[in-house]
Amino acid sequence: MARTARRMFELLEPICLVTYFADESNEELAALGHRTYWDGYFAARAAPLGRVPAQVVHAAFYSFAEGEAARHIPSAWETVPPETSFAAWRRGSAASVRRILGAELADSPGLVRAADLTTKAATGAPTEGRVMYAGWRALEVPGDPVTRLWHAATMLREHRGDGHVAALLAAGVGGTEAHVLSALAHGIYPAESFGRIHHLPKKRLAAVMAGLRERGLVDADGRFTDAGRETQQRIEAMTDELATPPYDALTPAELDELIAELEPLTATLVAAGSQ
Repeated sequence: MARTARRMFELLEPICLVTYFADESNEELAALGHRTYWDGYFAARAAPLGRVPAQVVHAAFYSFAEGEAARHIPSAWETVPPETSFAAWRRGSAASVRRILGAELADSPGLVRAADLTTKAATGAPTEGRVMYAGWRALEVPGDPVTRLWHAATMLREHRGDGHVAALLAAGVGGTEAHVLSALAHGIYPAESFGRIHHLPKKRLAAVMAGLRERGLVDADGRFTDAGRETQQRIEAMTDELATPPYDALTPAELDELIAELEPLTATLVAAGSQ
């Protein structure tokens, strides 16, 4: 089943990435009055948790540096309620999916079926230990098929993310360290240039790299050691394993059908760079 979880990740991730790569959701959030991309990001993504303090958002998101969540939460919710930001985020994301797919795919019976089966998987897993996923499970599932597909895909993304955090914790890898390992796994060198961490203070990044060297995960040049590569691969394998429960809700025939229906949708999104 871990192979199934990896295949579903490959098929569903491009549906989710429109939120971050396309313009519509950012435009919707800016229209509400959010001053920066990150104000809108934290306001919308954290919304399913409710009006929790920044410490809870920081813990649930895990990979952001200390203090980053507090720069946006709760201030981003003071003038725009979290549920309003979330609705705009979802509305813009669905608009991106629809635009990229075009009417032929967006209005097709195949998309409706993909949305139904993805939703069945997304609403069928246990919530224990899954903070972000549990927040999404408390939300109403939208009726529009395109919006429902994005919503269910993103719910599964957060379920996987909760498992990824567990895998990182089990390996003793912190949030910024996780970005370094991910950057190296994707061939980004130096890892400190990775977009998710390059803005951090150089002293902070130097300390992270020094810690990874001391543990034998990167070498003197900041590249993977064998132990570092094995650790990164072990984390990914555990993430796949922990991402399998939603797909137990589908029969083998339904799973095959879902994969077949998603493939042309995902191919179109990938060809567009999910933009």
